[in-house]
Amino acid sequence: MEHNRTTNAANRLDRLPISKFHKTTLLAVAFAYFFEFADINTFAITAPVVREQWGAEVNDIAYVTSTSFVGMFIGAVVAGGLADRLGRKRTLTWTTLWFTLWSFACVFAWDLWSLGVFRVLTSAGLSAMTVVAVVYISEIFPSAKRGKYQAYAIVIGICGTPATNLVASAVVPMADWSWRLVYLWGTLGVFFLFFVRKLEESPQWLEARGRHAEAEAVLTRIEASAAAEHGPLPEARQPRPRGPVVKRGLGLLKDKKFLYPTILLSVLWITQTIGFFGYSSWAPTLLAAEGVSVEDSIFYVALTTVGAPLGSFLAAMVTDRFERKWCLVVFGLVIAASGLLYGLTFTPVLIVVFGFLVNLFERGYTALAYAYAPELFDTNGRSLGTSIAYGLGRLSNAAGPLMIAGIYNGIGYEAVFMFIAGTWTVGAVVLALFGPATRRQRLAADAGEQREPRPAPASS
Repeated sequence: MEHNRTTNAANRLDRLPISKFHKTTLLAVAFAYFFEFADINTFAITAPVVREQWGAEVNDIAYVTSTSFVGMFIGAVVAGGLADRLGRKRTLTWTTLWFTLWSFACVFAWDLWSLGVFRVLTSAGLSAMTVVAVVYISEIFPSAKRGKYQAYAIVIGICGTPATNLVASAVVPMADWSWRLVYLWGTLGVFFLFFVRKLEESPQWLEARGRHAEAEAVLTRIEASAAAEHGPLPEARQPRPRGPVVKRGLGLLKDKKFLYPTILLSVLWITQTIGFFGYSSWAPTLLAAEGVSVEDSIFYVALTTVGAPLGSFLAAMVTDRFERKWCLVVFGLVIAASGLLYGLTFTPVLIVVFGFLVNLFERGYTALAYAYAPELFDTNGRSLGTSIAYGLGRLSNAAGPLMIAGIYNGIGYEAVFMFIAGTWTVGAVVLALFGPATRRQRLAADAGEQREPRPAPASS
């Protein structure tokens, strides 16, 4: 039928009110995020015990950490291609199962080599799940509200980090083998399967693949659910004429409309990754090296992490109200200044204050970037472009720790935080000069949503 050739998925989704369907989707993605944030820190938490039991060197631990970021790059890029080929929902499900499976394998590791291999495979799944979840929310939620709900998912998900720290503090001291239970905790992400049947495939992906009848069926179910909850729906805007079909896969790299945002977002994620992990991974170590006691340095850093969930909540408040590009620029510059001041003070109160600000604005920055990145692509390029940029960011941190160690040993403590501040500043400047604005298209979508609703059909 002709209407199945113009399913108009984006505009039909944009004019929907937030309904139970959206909230269920949000809860499902937040659940996956929770165990992603939980699992990403398990090796760092267990490394001291593992090193002691297996007689590993510091360099061995660093090697596992670095190769894990290589795994994240591979996982992100592979997932981007799979999400284009198999669909967003199916790939989200398989990548979540992948990282829970390999986290379970870590429970039975017999030496550092086997644990390292399992962690690389786990990390690949964590990164893969993240990029698919980012794209999935972008394509399911109305464009005028997707940023806020993307941030809400992270607010919930990021609680996985302190939850894991609490679990680890309880189970690791129990026995020589009980560190393995930390990895068992990470496998609870498998319960994501309970959400799967309530999720819908992205109608925009189905439409882009030419599967218009399936897209129509999904849209009809979502619309019926929203109408039953909120009453008659507004009319959807008519679709714009489609441009020429672009070749999918790596052939997209020949298209400037795909290549330009991919390069831009790669700079964003590389500077974010080196800047954030450079700070979070090295702050306690460098404080201790400069004479602050290990107990105090860990305590100070723990206090600063309180800012993380608050930062995601802050992003939820501003992301759809203002131009996301400029929010990212401001957040990046605040992180640069706070991180620099953190490195220049040894006063406990100021260490906590500036560290709190770094965590607050960094997690806000991440939530903003999760919403901004997919908006720079059309449906055909969204998954692959987002995954390549995000994956390159993670790959960059395979070298990041070596760079920071070299700066510390060669120049000194303050220089490390100058370097970290510099990476954030570079990202902010590049985004300010070259980043496309996206607010106008969100306002247009919101205006379409505010149209008069269709009259309710007369009862027979």
